[in-house]
Amino acid sequence: MQSMAALAKRAGFVTNATIVAAVLLMPTSVNAQSQNGLSNLFGGIFSGSDPAPSQPAPGGAQTGALPWSGEDGASGHPLMTAAAIREAASNFDNCVAGMWPDAARRGITQENFQRFTAGLSPDLRIMDLMDSQPEFTKSIWDYLDILVNDNRLARGREVLAQYKAQFDATEKATGVDRYIIAAIWGIESNYSTQMGDRSVLQSTATLACIGRRQAYFKDEFLSALEILNRGDLGPEQMRGSWAGAFGPTQFMPTAFKRFAVDGDGDGRRDVVDNPADLIASTANNLKKDGWQAGQTWGFEVVVPQGFNYMLADRAKAMTIAQWEKLGLKRATNQPFPHPAEKAYLLAPAGAQGPGFLMLQNFRVIMKYNPAEAYALAIGHFADRLRGGAPFVQPWPRQERELSRNERLELQQLLAQRGFYKGTPDGQFGGQTREALRNFQASIGVPADGFASSDVLDRLRGR
Repeated sequence: MQSMAALAKRAGFVTNATIVAAVLLMPTSVNAQSQNGLSNLFGGIFSGSDPAPSQPAPGGAQTGALPWSGEDGASGHPLMTAAAIREAASNFDNCVAGMWPDAARRGITQENFQRFTAGLSPDLRIMDLMDSQPEFTKSIWDYLDILVNDNRLARGREVLAQYKAQFDATEKATGVDRYIIAAIWGIESNYSTQMGDRSVLQSTATLACIGRRQAYFKDEFLSALEILNRGDLGPEQMRGSWAGAFGPTQFMPTAFKRFAVDGDGDGRRDVVDNPADLIASTANNLKKDGWQAGQTWGFEVVVPQGFNYMLADRAKAMTIAQWEKLGLKRATNQPFPHPAEKAYLLAPAGAQGPGFLMLQNFRVIMKYNPAEAYALAIGHFADRLRGGAPFVQPWPRQERELSRNERLELQQLLAQRGFYKGTPDGQFGGQTREALRNFQASIGVPADGFASSDVLDRLRGR
């Protein structure tokens, strides 16, 4: 979703789902919707970074957290060098105090500004998390196995029954599918059991004063102060990921301001402990992002042999009727309900795995989080909560994910052959996928953009 600023959507321990998804199927600019806090700066539970949330001590100091490594950030950004981080940290108090005029312009009282910023100290461990580059990632099928499991589905059905009245009211008011909301709740925080435990104020203040995203996080920090000043939430409720996302569906402070609503009329917008507000606010986010009531997110499809996978591109949407003419059909053998709808083809595991025709609501989920793997997990989880079956076609589970060094080598080899024009960094986005497709087409194999060990060997000339 949108700009690099959006990256900080949902980060930290609670958003393991998002972290892995982002490294799996990142769109061209690796960023998480700047609307709603979902997407991590991709620290990665599977890469071992920050494996457990830490409990901030009074005054903002972290106890029990891993210390900052003291090393330069992997991004190479000048503000992420160890020297720059230390210099900015030494000026942290002045930086926070210097934001008072901006806070005053937002209507925050001086008393509240002083009360909520008293004792804040920087959490430098965040600098490592911001620039982490996982050596290994999970495959999309492993990712889906982790998130869409029997225990989570059982809990999701309980939540749907327990809060039926709230889901009824929200669905009637917004047209947003209750199962999608329940899926986001389940995947973002395992139904409020894994929300992260870092102070939102400390995290956003740290990032507003130190590192490479200061302007973005200054807005998040000031927005967090606005929330506290208004009294919607208390500081003890604003605990979450290292990038400042909080609550069961992981709102960033700026997203809270845009989308949070008072679902039960009690005068507060409590997206942390009030299910009515949580459900209504998450639905409001999706609705404002263009959710189409009564429509699904997409369909699993069988892609015929010899298909031109250059058409599997988000920018190449066609009507479902046009896709049918190209030989695509639903994996369940059912007819498509609305052949005139436009969709694009996603083949997350290339020609060896299932295909999916993605509709407008899938794009809306991707505004909540820009990783296709995440959006696919949300859509599938929602269908399973509704009573749907698992995906029909098998995944190529014999394939292994490339290591970061192998991903970097693949980009370098593509660049040497003239297919890749970017700077090799081991991160796969749209530019890498396009380069890979063009290479595959040049050697007469399905141009599906899937980075397998076989295609790496072909690039090596083996």
